Amino acid sequence: MIVEHLSLVDFRNYAHAELELRRGTNLLVGRNGQGKTNLAEAIAYLATLGSHRVSADAPLVREGKDAAFVRARLVHGTRAVTLELQINKQGSNKARISGNPVKTNELPRYAHAVLFAPEDLQIVRGDPSSRRRFADQLLVQRAPRMSSVIADYDRTLRQRTTLLKSARARGMKLEQLTTLEVWDDKLVSLGTQIIDARTALAADLAGPVARAYAAIAGEDHSPELAWALSIGGADPEESKLEATDSGPTADLFRRALVARRSQELERGLTLVGPHRDDLVMRLRGLPVKGYASHGESWSSALSLRLASAELLRSESPGGDPILILDDVFAELDAARRRRLGQVVADYEQVIVTAAVAGDIPDHLREHAVRIEGGEVLGPLAEHPIEEGA
Repeated sequence: MIVEHLSLVDFRNYAHAELELRRGTNLLVGRNGQGKTNLAEAIAYLATLGSHRVSADAPLVREGKDAAFVRARLVHGTRAVTLELQINKQGSNKARISGNPVKTNELPRYAHAVLFAPEDLQIVRGDPSSRRRFADQLLVQRAPRMSSVIADYDRTLRQRTTLLKSARARGMKLEQLTTLEVWDDKLVSLGTQIIDARTALAADLAGPVARAYAAIAGEDHSPELAWALSIGGADPEESKLEATDSGPTADLFRRALVARRSQELERGLTLVGPHRDDLVMRLRGLPVKGYASHGESWSSALSLRLASAELLRSESPGGDPILILDDVFAELDAARRRRLGQVVADYEQVIVTAAVAGDIPDHLREHAVRIEGGEVLGPLAEHPIEEGA
């Protein structure tokens, strides 16, 4: 799969942009703050229904405008499809596929992309929400229906938590919370689907992560992935990573809710469920967070993204996912740059952004385009960036 053409209107710093892309490697070059990442972000949004930089959509809309528009023509073999997305500053977004209105959660069925950016270091070094977000975006790419499951779970969680806060404020006793069991049923039904899908994802990523890590780092540090589940007795939000209980997910979830009910009422919070779980990555038996060196952390984050691409590639009838490397090579040493260049070379389409073309391995510079001030200027050879300018 490749993106042949990308059009943007009022997206980030672009009033209007037209970008032609080719099979193989496409290099977008420009100084920091010119809009390279915004182009990458727009493509990735179609695949994940989210930004890798912000959690809300409003910052994606150009200042002073109410909506942004992203249009991409995707090609796989002889098949072409056009995806259109209207991102509204307020209210629900709208989407079309080849001119036909669809729900936005249909877009990931057609757009497959994996983006790696410097912010991804937070996947391995940040708080658990960064890892949950990584996993859930990949779940949606593998099974787009999970977008609705996750949204329904989040909505149910908010409503249940509102009930607990209201009960605490009114000084109610547990036996007076007669409606809590209704919300428990919904939470368990939806949350079980998320937990089971995440657990299966970690198992499926294990092999690809190990291969990607060895390829990038040049050595095998025995990377491992496992979920610390709050329904099993772990509580990553409170730095307790070891689970003590096991059994069918739904049964564990229900028992955990009953066991923590008094605490939940005291605190006005829902204390167990996938919203409090963590994806723990280990190297040589130790958690990456808190123990890995800077280079090991970069290799870990990269291996998660490359493993995601390998997984999508093996499962998708639409060919390779579009691989996007946003300002990544500048952060790597020469050996990791070379190895990363070798790993990505055989993907159908790779989009690379860089402030300095010289940071990129030679074989990834064939089609270089200059970006400046929210404009796509054209081939770098015709619009060189003057040193010191």
